[in-house]
Amino acid sequence: MDPTHHYYTQHAAEFFHSTVGVDMAPIRQRFVARLPPGGHILDAGCGSGRDARAFAEAGFRVTAFDASAELARLASAHCGFAVAQRRFEDVDEAAQFDGIWCCASLLHVPLAAMPATLARLWTALRPGGTLYVSFKHGTGERTHGARRFTDADEAQLRVWFGQLPEVTHPPDVWLTGDQRPDRSSERWTNALATRQRSPDPIDETQG
Repeated sequence: MDPTHHYYTQHAAEFFHSTVGVDMAPIRQRFVARLPPGGHILDAGCGSGRDARAFAEAGFRVTAFDASAELARLASAHCGFAVAQRRFEDVDEAAQFDGIWCCASLLHVPLAAMPATLARLWTALRPGGTLYVSFKHGTGERTHGARRFTDADEAQLRVWFGQLPEVTHPPDVWLTGDQRPDRSSERWTNALATRQRSPDPIDETQG
């Protein structure tokens, strides 16, 4: 078991209680404004299940997973529906989700693996779908305590999204502060990117 995964196995309850009450409503609203009402959201790396539950309560169909079996169990109890134990490399759906929410979850993916991971998630989006990601603001890889982090700034996110096909516009990138009282000095890089819609079929009976 790698040290990061071991950390979440050992500290699942502590992590759950420190994050489940964090107010992410403004960012969730910015995300769902791009989605169809009642659309299908994948919460990839859902942690406590805080956002998965909020999306479900707002009327969206939600699929959620976390790499930690202990966190998946706690999130299932919190959400009232099953949260799977999966990893990003297990995502093999194609054009299935209207939105994919990766809130502070991709930050443990190694830098070298990030383009392939983002491409896998992008493939799982339906045309017109939107991907949200957030990273601790910075650059490169680092280890903090027992966990490995990949940090990102706006320039890095634009490079990653620039490698994906069918991005409608440059991604919407912005900074936020950490909402946890003991982390008020930390900043997060957020991004939203939307996949192009399929062109309307040509009506050959006209013209």
